[in-house]
Amino acid sequence: MRVTFKFFGVLGGCATIAVSIGIAAHAYAQATADKYALKVPGGLAFAEFKGFEGWQAISVSQNDSLLAIILGNKIMIDAFQAGYPDNGKAFPDGAKMAKLHYHPKKSEKAPSPTTVPGAMDDIDFMVKDSKRFADSGGWGYAAFMYDSATRTFRPAGLKDAPPQANDAKCGAGCHTLVKNRDYVFTEYAAR
Repeated sequence: MRVTFKFFGVLGGCATIAVSIGIAAHAYAQATADKYALKVPGGLAFAEFKGFEGWQAISVSQNDSLLAIILGNKIMIDAFQAGYPDNGKAFPDGAKMAKLHYHPKKSEKAPSPTTVPGAMDDIDFMVKDSKRFADSGGWGYAAFMYDSATRTFRPAGLKDAPPQANDAKCGAGCHTLVKNRDYVFTEYAAR
């Protein structure tokens, strides 16, 4: 939504810009607030990961179609820095990760061919809670698809890739491949 007021004089343009920016900021804040109301049916809530936008980077990854940055909360970062899971220890309860997937695109600004994140595709979350998720290796999972046209998220479902069931254990199946790493694929990148 954009509201424009017409003013006469030099300050008119400044007022129009200020009102437009204010309304855009309000719309962004509303979309941001709405994501925290989402929950995977029978599973994790987006709100359980509030503040993930400010978490430190653990690593990056790329598959055939998406780029990803993997972020961790302080508990997760501290555990990786202490050598988990390569030291044989399981991550502590409260450790959380967010994996933000983007469609790759060629940079329009870099002087040489450079691939950068384009439109967001989805966000995957993991949280360690060995009591709550005892039957899935101690980890709970959630995936939320992103619609760039509306700048909104929705819980991932069975028709998404990969298919997501309606509970916090939806990621447990493929993560058993790394059971010996406490179900975590991500490797901490050197700094």
